[in-house]
Amino acid sequence: MKLTKIYTRTGDKGMTSLVGGVRIKKSDARLEAYGTVDELCSQIGLLVAYLNPEDNDRKYLLHIQSCLFIVGSHLATDQSQTPLHSSGILPYGETESLEQLIDQMLALLPESQGFILPGGCVAAAQCHVCRSVCRRAERRIDALADVAEVGSDIIRYVNRLSDYLFVLAKKINFNVGQDEIIWQKPCK
Repeated sequence: MKLTKIYTRTGDKGMTSLVGGVRIKKSDARLEAYGTVDELCSQIGLLVAYLNPEDNDRKYLLHIQSCLFIVGSHLATDQSQTPLHSSGILPYGETESLEQLIDQMLALLPESQGFILPGGCVAAAQCHVCRSVCRRAERRIDALADVAEVGSDIIRYVNRLSDYLFVLAKKINFNVGQDEIIWQKPCK
């Protein structure tokens, strides 16, 4: 697809179009939800840039980015006015795939010794940024679900994705021999 023009000027007054052409304010809960998913996708792109091109986790993160485009399309469709296109339907089994990967990673990692502070190597620290943005996306999607139709599979997927990103950060640190930073109550 060739982009012939990036700017349209149609959003200059604080409005934007959803899938199907419905216009909404840029401050709408729907836009907050899919905008935060877009931000998450970008943060995952930065994480991918830190990983080795041959790393299987990197390859799966690219798959996750594609799934997040589907999540965004779902959220950008006001189903009370526009039928949901196939591009907004998450493939069957995506949440279960995340669960399987979480279980596989946890089986290889040592048990946590307390609450973990985000950090470690650069890639793990970026993975924690992705996790926290994912949690915010989940909150925005939940707020949207209070006022509009959102598929339960979308909510489950984003919830499980934040769990996956937490465990992936642990795995990344473990693989490079980086100790986790365990939270300690500050002393006075």
